[in-house]
Amino acid sequence: MKVLILGGTGKISSPLTRMLLDRGDDVTLVNRGHRPNPFGHRVRVITADRSDIPAFEATVREAGTFDVVVDMIGFHPEEVEATTRTLTGRCGQYVFCSTVDVYQRPSPTYPYREGDARRALSRYGQDKIACEQVLERAHADGAFMVTLLRPAHTYDDTGFIHHALGRSTSFLDRIRRGKPVIVHGDGQSLWVAAKADDVATGFVGAIGNARAYGRSYNLAGEEWLTWDAYHRLVADVLRAPPPELVHIPTDILVRIAPRAGATCAANFCFPNIHDVTAARRDLGYRYTVPVRRGFASVVAHLDTHGAIADADAEPWYDTIIDAWRTTSDDLVLRLAALNA
Repeated sequence: MKVLILGGTGKISSPLTRMLLDRGDDVTLVNRGHRPNPFGHRVRVITADRSDIPAFEATVREAGTFDVVVDMIGFHPEEVEATTRTLTGRCGQYVFCSTVDVYQRPSPTYPYREGDARRALSRYGQDKIACEQVLERAHADGAFMVTLLRPAHTYDDTGFIHHALGRSTSFLDRIRRGKPVIVHGDGQSLWVAAKADDVATGFVGAIGNARAYGRSYNLAGEEWLTWDAYHRLVADVLRAPPPELVHIPTDILVRIAPRAGATCAANFCFPNIHDVTAARRDLGYRYTVPVRRGFASVVAHLDTHGAIADADAEPWYDTIIDAWRTTSDDLVLRLAALNA
């Protein structure tokens, strides 16, 4: 099968490319060339920047025709519209990497299923909805068959472990050193994570699969962890004692720590539970790497490369905790005095 991947060297697309090559597909990658090509002569690589829409259109047009195009880097509807124009009549199927962030938050029911309302809170999710809609129109118009794939939190060995205040690895150092760790809300919302190799199998299963034409699929983890349990699991992976968790209401946290806004307020504070029955049935998707084992691989990689940041380099973190505790204690004392 002749496959064009827009991207090809990212978190999901790297194992995807490897799997397609291993099964004998003819694979072409189009990307900016910012990352090394680990596949050597086994792939054809074309360098192009999608933000330069006219140049990107011309590059994709010149690349030829393909059985399947896999779009791993479609983040803005105007870019996807341009690619749709270019590929109409030039591919049989368009597989789009979307996200579970398209769904309404909070949801009236759980788990999230593919037909649930799309009312994203984040700009990222809103743009992905617009991209999906562009492709749904193209599918309806007969430009090509479309399959929408919606991963949740996906990680690889070289990645990071999420937490309330962004992507810094310093929170791992905090846990190892027994320092308190901030958790948004009461720590009881649910989170899932899936390793990129597992998610990539869903993409492979969609490629050239007629059952997937005109459909969308969730590709998410299947261990539903509260954020408190999540942090205790991370501590166990680090061989550290259970961490001291400092719960701060999400609406307060995003005001005093802006870096929490894009994640906690629009995502982490809501249950993340996704039904993957359809992906299991149609795509052969399987969740095989438990979070504990997957995170152990991440920590091992970070340790090997000396990539866990020093918590002392972020004094603002302790300032937030001290201020919250002082304010909370003062409130308790004031209310106690009123009720005395």
